[in-house]
Amino acid sequence: MPELAAHVRDVPVNQIREITEAAWCTPGALVLSIGEPGFPLPRHVLDAGMACLDRDETNYTPNAGIPALREAFAARFRAQQGCDINADRVYVVDGAQQGLHFAMSLLLSPGDEILIPNPGYPTFAMTSRLLNAVPVGYPLYPEQGFQPRTRDIEALITDRTRVLVLNSPSNPLGAVLSEELTRELLELARQHDLWVISDECYEAFTYDVPHVSPARFDGGLPGEARVFTSLTLSKTYGLTGLRIGALVCPPGLEQKMNNVMESIVSCVASPSQYAALAALTGPQDYVQHAHGHYRANRDAASAVLDSKGIPYLKADGAFYLWADVSHASGGDVRVWVRRFLAESGVALAPGTAFGSIGEGWVRIALCGKREELLEGLSRLPGRL
Repeated sequence: MPELAAHVRDVPVNQIREITEAAWCTPGALVLSIGEPGFPLPRHVLDAGMACLDRDETNYTPNAGIPALREAFAARFRAQQGCDINADRVYVVDGAQQGLHFAMSLLLSPGDEILIPNPGYPTFAMTSRLLNAVPVGYPLYPEQGFQPRTRDIEALITDRTRVLVLNSPSNPLGAVLSEELTRELLELARQHDLWVISDECYEAFTYDVPHVSPARFDGGLPGEARVFTSLTLSKTYGLTGLRIGALVCPPGLEQKMNNVMESIVSCVASPSQYAALAALTGPQDYVQHAHGHYRANRDAASAVLDSKGIPYLKADGAFYLWADVSHASGGDVRVWVRRFLAESGVALAPGTAFGSIGEGWVRIALCGKREELLEGLSRLPGRL
C-alpha cells in the first residue's frame, strides 16, 4: 500500500478523544472529559428541522447558506457586539470545526506559520498541519492567569507568520479576554499585517464579565479589516450533532469564499439550517437555562476542589474548569488520566491534549448532570 501524505502522518492523536473513547468502553464510567451539552433540544428547533424534511426541501442551498439564516446570524452578532456587519459577510458552515478549516484554507500556504494558544484547543494545530502550515504555540502561563501577553506573541513573529488565533472564552481554560487586551492583540496583528481568526464558540457563556469580539474593533481604512470570526450553535443551543455554525469574514471576499466553500462541502444540509434558524429567532429559554446550569455547576465543582486543596483557574466563561493535579500525576498527566479512569471510573481530559504548558493539569467538563460531576470530583486525590 502507498504511504499517506506526510502532513497526515504527522497529525497527533487527539488526547480528548483518546480518554473519552476509553471511558465509553468502561462500564459505569463518569465522563467529565468532553464538552457535550446534556439538555433536550427545544421542540420548536426539532420541528423546524423535521418540517424541512416533510416538505422535501432537500436540494442544494447557496454555498453561503439560506439568506434568512445568514441574516439571523448577522443580526445576533450586531446586537451582541455592536458590529456593523451585514448578511453578505456571514457564511453558514458545517460546524465551527469546518469554519476553522475554511478560514485556514483561505489564509495559509504551505510553510506559513500560524500562532495558536498553548494551552489551546487541539484542532488549531491539527487543522493547520493538514494544510501543510506550521503551528507555533504562544505561551499562556499559570502565573499570568493563563492570559496572553503581547510581548510573548510578538517575540514569535517571523517573516513566515500569517495568522494569529484568538480564543475567548477559552477552551480549555474558561479564561476570557478583556476589552483592553483584545484591542492590544488586534493592534499587534495590524502592526505585523497578520490575519486574525477568532474562535468564539462559547460566546454565550460568560460569568460576570462581558464577551468582547475582536471584530468590534476591526475595520478602519478600506482593506484594513483582518478578522475572521468563528461561531457555532453546538454549544449555545446544544446542536452538536446537527453541525451548524457560521464564519464571519472581512468585507470583499465573497467570491473567494464561495469558491472555497464549494470545494470543501458545497453547502450545509437544509434541515440543519432551518433548525438553526428556529434556534436563533425563536424563544431563548434553552440558552438561559444552560447558562444558569453551567454557572451553578462551576460553583459547585469549585467548592469540591477547594475542599481538596486542588488549585484551579477560576472560569469566567465556557463550561470547563482547568485544575492542577500535578501533585498526583507524576509528571505525565496523559498516563495518569488513563490510570485514574481505570482505578476510579472517572474520565478527565489531560492538559497535554491542549499543549505542553498543560502538563500537570486537567480539563473538567461542567456541562453534564451535577450529581455525576460532584461524584466524579469527590474521587480526586486531595493535595496535602
